[in-house]
This record gives sequence, structure tokens and C-alpha cells, in this order.
Amino acid sequence: MGDVVKQTFRQFAYGFKDAILGIYGAYEIDTNLCTEEAIQKQKSLDSPTKPRKSELARRRENKKAKTKEQTTESQPKVRHRILMCCAWNGGVFCMSIFLFNGAILPCLKYLTYIISGDRVAHSVVWSYIRISITWIFNTLWILPLFILSKIVNSLWFQDIADAAYRKSKGRPLLLPSLSQMVADILFSIVLQSLFLIQGMLITLLPLPGLSDLIFTLHMCLLYSVYAFEYKWLNMGWGVHRRLHYIENNWSYFTGFGLPLVLMTSFTSSYLISGCVFSILFPLFIISANESEHRQYAW
Repeated sequence: MGDVVKQTFRQFAYGFKDAILGIYGAYEIDTNLCTEEAIQKQKSLDSPTKPRKSELARRRENKKAKTKEQTTESQPKVRHRILMCCAWNGGVFCMSIFLFNGAILPCLKYLTYIISGDRVAHSVVWSYIRISITWIFNTLWILPLFILSKIVNSLWFQDIADAAYRKSKGRPLLLPSLSQMVADILFSIVLQSLFLIQGMLITLLPLPGLSDLIFTLHMCLLYSVYAFEYKWLNMGWGVHRRLHYIENNWSYFTGFGLPLVLMTSFTSSYLISGCVFSILFPLFIISANESEHRQYAW
């Protein structure tokens, strides 16, 4: 029993460490790729003189080399995609919320006070103006931007995961058929939704402290599954294999998801929390991709 508890906490610590240290992999992946390309070019230059080839053979080799270079250049850089996510979610979405609440609303409040001149009348008028302006801002700007962000983020997250996997482990291994892939993804979405609903229902239990702890553990596991699922799909793992792996290593994935849960729980605003999640989540995709965790035999 003591060994099981000790191993549980050890796996939890390993997961937490991999989540934090793996973020550095976003820089290492692109750096190692450039280094490998430079080494290959140097080897080709230092290679001994080969027998003279015909003009047609040389043209074919040059064409293949140019095609390979163009393919490599067209592949997205991981750091570039992460910066795009940060610029979109932090620079556009999150910054617009802060500017509206921290600059636009205070300026309008001050202007209405100057126009009205009476503090009592201003408080009544401003209450109606503030509600109307906030509703218009949320309806015409925040809601469309939020929906667009969800679509753009899903595409960029997949792009980051594929690029990171391709540059560190090689070509992704897809599931055998398209129908199996669609069924696998839909089943995974339903399972994750039910798991999230279960965690939210637990918070309604009259168990202060304990219900919050169980909900936090749910979110840690859920965020870990979000991050690792890109890697597992690229490895060709089916949903049953993924579930079995999570069940046997739940303490590791709880520790892995804890940093992201802590970073997104500092605010009660769902929009700001989602914005922070979208900024940080690509880094945890890299951490999951770089993780070399081995299944522990209980």
C-alpha cells in the first residue's frame, strides 16, 4: 500500500514536471530542425567526389533538392504558430475586453457626468447606458469574435500538434479509415463532455472544499486529455487504447494538467479564462508531444 501511494505521488510530480519543462520544447524543436538541416548540408558538401553523372541525372537531382527545400520551407514553424495564437487570443480578443472595461466605459461615464452635471441623475442615466453599451458590445463584437476564435484556435492547435509531431517523431500515423477516425473523434467528444458534466455536478454537492478538490482533479485530467489527444491521434491510437492508458496513469495526467488549471482559474470570467487557456494551451500541446512517459505497471 505504501509503495502504491509513493508511486502515485511520484507519477504526479513527473506529470507536473513534464508539463512545465516540456514548454521549452517549442524552442528546441525549431532549433534542432535548423541544426539538423545545417549538418546534412555540411555532410553533402564534405562527401567524397562521386563519379561524374550525366546532365539529365544532375537536373533530376537538382529538381528533387529544390522540391525538398520548398516543402521544408512551407512547413509551419512551431514557434510561429504559437506566436499567432498569442497575438490573436491575447492581442485581439483579450485586449479588446480589457480596453472596453478599462478605457471605453470609464471615458463614457466621465462624459455623461459632464453632460448631466448632476450626480444623482448621472447615476440613474449611466446605469441604463452601461447596460445598453455592454449588451451591444457583447452581442456585436465579443460573441462573433468568440465563435471565430474557437474555429481558428482548433485549426491552429491541430497545425501546431502536427508540425511538432512531424519535426520530433516523423510522419503521423492515421487511423485505418476515415469512418473509423470520425467515429473515434465523435466518441471522444461525447466522453469528454460527459466527464466535464460529471465534474460540474460534483461542485453542486454540499461538501465544501472536497467538491472543489474533486472538480479540480476532473479538470486536470480533462486538460491533459485535450493536450495528449493530438499526439495519440498522430500515433494512430484508438479511443479504447487511450482510455486504458489514462486509467493506468491517472496520477501522471492529473499532475500534467494541474499547471494549466491553476493558470486559468485566477479569474471568475469565463471569457478571460478561455482566452488564457487558448494562449497557454499550444505550449502544453508541445509538452505532451515531447513527453516520454512510460506506462507504470501497478
